[in-house]
Amino acid sequence: MGGGTDTGKKGYNIAVIGGDGTGPEVIAEGLKVLNAAADAYGFRINPTQFDFGAARYLRTGETLPDSAVEELRKFDAIYLGAIGHPDVKPGILEKGILLKARFMLDQYINFRPVKLYPGVETPIKGKGPEDINFVVMRENTGGLYTGMGGVQQKGTPDEVAIQVMCYTRKQVDRLLKFAFDYAMQLAEERGAWRGLSPADRESGLVGKVTLVHKTNVLEFCGDLWQRAYDEMAKDYPKIKKDYNHVDANTMWSIKNPEWFDVIAVENMFGDIITDEDAIIQGGLGIAAGGNINPKGVSMFEPMGGSAPKYTGKNVINPLAAIEAGRMLIHYLGEREAAAAIQRSVAFFLSSGRLSGLSVEDIKKSGLGTREIGDIVAEEIV
Repeated sequence: MGGGTDTGKKGYNIAVIGGDGTGPEVIAEGLKVLNAAADAYGFRINPTQFDFGAARYLRTGETLPDSAVEELRKFDAIYLGAIGHPDVKPGILEKGILLKARFMLDQYINFRPVKLYPGVETPIKGKGPEDINFVVMRENTGGLYTGMGGVQQKGTPDEVAIQVMCYTRKQVDRLLKFAFDYAMQLAEERGAWRGLSPADRESGLVGKVTLVHKTNVLEFCGDLWQRAYDEMAKDYPKIKKDYNHVDANTMWSIKNPEWFDVIAVENMFGDIITDEDAIIQGGLGIAAGGNINPKGVSMFEPMGGSAPKYTGKNVINPLAAIEAGRMLIHYLGEREAAAAIQRSVAFFLSSGRLSGLSVEDIKKSGLGTREIGDIVAEEIV
């Protein structure tokens, strides 16, 4: 993966979609940090800019043409800012760009690390960075998001709306395998990982995968997920099995986030719990994620919105975009460089220069979007 360059350094060809509002601004800072890491660790980032988003849609009526999807397949990764604008009806850009990319590029894993950095405040009393450090693996191409269903007699008192949760065994199995494999990878990299009691460790367990669903009510899809999980777990005897109903998970992740290591969850429930989990790690200003196809091209993005009202004001927090860039190069194999970015982000957040991660906090700090990017880039060693 990655193209060569005239300098002899390994190069990675990255498709960059800045998107809408402040998306291009935070992605610019992410690229600044990626280039600093590349210079320090002997590789190159070769970005190609694409203009998919509200402006293009309003100008041409296009969201993400099929021809563009085929072009995106040729890149090593995709780096996305944010999609959404008040001048475009909700759903058009989200379905036409985000969901289309995920489905057509078969990015079947939504990979969401939930990590509280030192110096970042969590709303959970008595919890710190040692307690909040887990990963959510959300199935990304099935469930309610496939659009199966329809409407009859719309606009009448007898209107009927149907939206179907649909899963194949293949979709479930491949997500679960990725989750179990990742739990083993964590154990190999760091020793016995999170969510384990002393007794668990003494018994030889090294990791934990928690299945989240609603099997007591969603008997058909829930049964499929539970049976697939139980069968998959047999191949990973060193991984502890666990299950949460999704409503229970929303409670336990706040009360006891230290219980979790890797969470495997279907699409809709994963969409909900990852926003809650973003808050416990400090908010959307630090939350990033990846849309992963292990055998194809993957896409990395900050979890926050496009915030059009702040466009061009240099007040939006770029740290989530920087974190997305860190995930991107880690996934491409540049793990030392990714670790350097993480150390730099941690150093900045521990410095006390920000009292929080919101726009108001950025304004109070005397720093701005560009200045934060400069500081993080300069600290990379």
